[in-house]
Amino acid sequence: MQMKASHRPPRQLALWHVGSVLAALMAFASISTDFYLPAMPEMAKDLAAAPGRIELTITGYLVGISLGQLVWGPLSDGIGRRLPIALGIVLFLIGSAGCGLSTDVTGIILWRVVQAVGAAASIVLSRAMVRDLYEGDRAAQVMSLLMAVMTIAPLVAPSVGAQIVSLWGWRMIFAMLVLIGLVTLAALFTLPETLPRARSGRQQSGAPDALVPSGPASGVIAAFAGYGRLLRNRPVMAHALVCGFYYVGMFAYVAGSPFVFIDYHQLPPSLYGLIFSACVVSITLGNIVNARLVVRIGRLKSLKIGGAGSCLFGAILAMTTFSDLGGAWGVFLPLLGFVSCTGLILPNALSGALESSTNDAGAISALCGAIQYGGGIFGSGLVGLCADGTAWPLGLVLAGAGAGALIFSQLLARHA
Repeated sequence: MQMKASHRPPRQLALWHVGSVLAALMAFASISTDFYLPAMPEMAKDLAAAPGRIELTITGYLVGISLGQLVWGPLSDGIGRRLPIALGIVLFLIGSAGCGLSTDVTGIILWRVVQAVGAAASIVLSRAMVRDLYEGDRAAQVMSLLMAVMTIAPLVAPSVGAQIVSLWGWRMIFAMLVLIGLVTLAALFTLPETLPRARSGRQQSGAPDALVPSGPASGVIAAFAGYGRLLRNRPVMAHALVCGFYYVGMFAYVAGSPFVFIDYHQLPPSLYGLIFSACVVSITLGNIVNARLVVRIGRLKSLKIGGAGSCLFGAILAMTTFSDLGGAWGVFLPLLGFVSCTGLILPNALSGALESSTNDAGAISALCGAIQYGGGIFGSGLVGLCADGTAWPLGLVLAGAGAGALIFSQLLARHA
């Protein structure tokens, strides 16, 4: 299915142009964190932070991302996509500048929350813009291609950040984030508004799932009230919970894998960097495979394959970490398989959720994002809570996450 004719961007805007801007907006979450990861040790030293305090800057960011999406999504269903994204980028700029100027860790944590709330607008509404422009399997295909492009950011961001820290110090990291935000803000206004006028600020006659009664203000209020209805929408929630369970495993991997490979298996940090890069490449390849697969077998079958794959690789990882079979290789190979399922799960689940209701793409995208990152907060905390000095907790959490993703993908198959 092709781009909707009523919202085709002006002819002078090539598809690569639209895709590049949307991919940049989607990449805000990873850029904002991966870029400054190499600076964290120097930040802790420079600010005399207590052990574990600097890690709270990541927790604060995840909280801001989760809550921010719940605000921006329904707001955009009432007033359009571009203005909320622009306001979010301005908040992102303020938060980034605040981080760079902070003199203590508490200040950075608070500014990171502001930064995350702003970045959430770009993340959630770029997905809603894909829904505005594309439908069905074509939407899942475009989402896969955009995610394949945006995974370049976590591949290169830590290396670039390390170079900036070594040359100019950690505060320059946040100055660069301000620059990136300004460039993205300028690029945003080269795109047209994608929200259909018929869905902006007023109810479509006879639409049972419309959220907005009349006028932008009442539309926004009704959109927030519509979260209760979305929580009772089984297709929306089943798609969202596939994302949520899978991201329990993904953030458990992010939080737990450094300890497993560097401390438990005694690998050098440089080799862990290669492992991290290999996982990013596998995510990119998974998105590329899905972009081709979804037009042949459909979105639902691709999602089922992803759910089954995450469950299988999670179970294998649980067995190898429990028995220490294969050493570091026994962890790396099933972990690589698990993260590669991102390309089959995330774009299909998100596009499927967005297709499940007509007039509230922003609210659905926000709800999915909040559940997704909420799962990430739970997964990263759970792997730390269960830590026992071995790799077993990581395998256990990923096995449970994969099982949850499989169960809800099969629930969708039954109700399709």
